[in-house]
Amino acid sequence: MTIKRTIKFYALCALLLIIVLFVLWQHLRSTTLFSAHIEENKIDITPQQITSIKEIGQWEFLSISEEELVDTTRKGIFSDDHLVRIYKGTLRLGIDLKELSEQNVFIQNDTLFMTLPPIKLLDEHFIDEANTRSFHETGKWKPADRERMYQKAQLMMKQRALTSENYQNAKDYGESQITDLMNNMGFSHVVITFEEASAQ
Repeated sequence: MTIKRTIKFYALCALLLIIVLFVLWQHLRSTTLFSAHIEENKIDITPQQITSIKEIGQWEFLSISEEELVDTTRKGIFSDDHLVRIYKGTLRLGIDLKELSEQNVFIQNDTLFMTLPPIKLLDEHFIDEANTRSFHETGKWKPADRERMYQKAQLMMKQRALTSENYQNAKDYGESQITDLMNNMGFSHVVITFEEASAQ
């Protein structure tokens, strides 16, 4: 009787041990699967994605059309010479994504953070010279005189167009456009900021 009871006791212990090991194995298995599932669903930004974003290059967010009338007078002995010219141009505000730094794109929890290059004037040669015409001209004028007028018109257009309000409008529209782009790439939560332009 004692031997039979001992055998039954060990058999019961062995059965309980098997049950405990099975339950423990199932728990570990489900935890591993859950962890793998979490890792599988994790969205990360890859170097290839950053490269494809940078390849977009310049992205215009706001364009401002300007027209300036510039005049100059040259004193003469008997009469004065006058030159009046009308300049037209379009100033484009935006960013150059080639300047995007990889260190400025990262994911924290489930949110993508991007610090974009500063909003800037994309092209300094914004005056449409084909549409520039003389409104009034007397006397003979050298190319250097016309160049000075061109530069004066350029400066006047910048002063009128490159306002803090227009920079803010470009930022707002840019934030919306970049957010839409990143949403389409699979990032649901995006926070966009812009670098400040360096002082000229």
